[in-house]
Amino acid sequence: MKIAVIGTGYVGLVTGTCLAETGNDVICVDINEAKVKKMQDGEVPIYEPGLDLLFHRNIAQGRLIFTTDLAMAIKEAKVIFMALPTPPGGDGAADLSYILGAAKDISKLVTEYKIIINKSTVPVGTADKVKAVFTANTDIEVDVVSNPEFLREGVAVEDFMKPDRVVIGTSSEKAKKVLTDLYGPYVRQGNPILFMDERSSELTKYAANSFLATKITFMNEVANLCELVGADVDAVRKGVGSDDRIGKRFLFPGIGYGGSCFPKDVQALVKAADENNYDFQILKSVMEINEKQKTILVDKVLKYYKNDIKGKHFALWGLAFKPETDDVREAPALYIIDALVKAGATVTVFDPEGMENVKNMIGDKVEFAADQYSALNNADALLIATEWSVFRNPDFDKIDTLLKNKVVFDGRNLYDLEKMIDMGYYYNSIGRKLVEN
Repeated sequence: MKIAVIGTGYVGLVTGTCLAETGNDVICVDINEAKVKKMQDGEVPIYEPGLDLLFHRNIAQGRLIFTTDLAMAIKEAKVIFMALPTPPGGDGAADLSYILGAAKDISKLVTEYKIIINKSTVPVGTADKVKAVFTANTDIEVDVVSNPEFLREGVAVEDFMKPDRVVIGTSSEKAKKVLTDLYGPYVRQGNPILFMDERSSELTKYAANSFLATKITFMNEVANLCELVGADVDAVRKGVGSDDRIGKRFLFPGIGYGGSCFPKDVQALVKAADENNYDFQILKSVMEINEKQKTILVDKVLKYYKNDIKGKHFALWGLAFKPETDDVREAPALYIIDALVKAGATVTVFDPEGMENVKNMIGDKVEFAADQYSALNNADALLIATEWSVFRNPDFDKIDTLLKNKVVFDGRNLYDLEKMIDMGYYYNSIGRKLVEN
């Protein structure tokens, strides 16, 4: 099948590459000429495990092409995916200018039936707005479909190739047949393709992400209570997660959620509720609590140093909002850095993939280390903000020689409490017993 993907951000590039992997001819379009040139030259612009292999293989075999020419891309495409940014506006609502702008451009170019797919996360009613754009600009028949993505950064390729489910919002039998064929190779193990109306499909994505954000936030609240009452959140998590009705996933406490999806999707769903005169109280609480949780590690630091960290120097391991990605959007580490620096401290950071993105955002606000151990030089304490595997089993003998003091504030609960006691550390984690040297 001939396919066009408009937008080569995280979702667009993974979508286009994975569609090419099952034999489709895919043309990806982007207005950024420099970015397109790099991709044409074989450079993957994002870090996502497993993507580079499929990217290079499908370019080499001629199934994956990149261009800035929208007309060329959509000319023979039967299906056109729109994978464009929907950033939150000043009022919290999703900004649809990229989606509607692309729809207008496409509507003036189509000469035969096309299926136009919203792959971006968009508010309820967006498919109707896109359809209205086409109705206003062309008499050519098109079907506008909602097909939200459920890709987890770090395992996005696996999620696309073996999805739990595929959600498709359309009332068109013609579109249903085409998309059943398109997604057939990805659901051979029997996972469902769920057809529904467009509005239900659009709301499904927001509801799913908001529920997961709520689950994370609830467990963070439980962890904070554990510290006050002397309970162990690891034990509580296992006891709760063993209930099949709840499940084990998204119950690990930490320093809040970040990234490109949860923050903006929760905010957008609250905004949509407000616009319909519904007070979505639980999600408003989720947002408020998550903002506080992002800097809870700083609260612990300030308490330890009796609210005076002026002149202190800290090492920070982890910048990305989660491991196996270079995405630092809304990452708790950025909030931690800001709070430490404002309080008069200096910070040296290390992250396996996220440092270049942070450099572009905050410049020389912090020092960037070449590796995790050089970040520790002359630091008064170590803070951990991202649970990268490389941080899970470090050389503590080396850490002892580099840190000024054996003090660790762990926002991801990476280390065993008994081990930290045996090694003589002050170890402050989330929702667990405080280990003092």
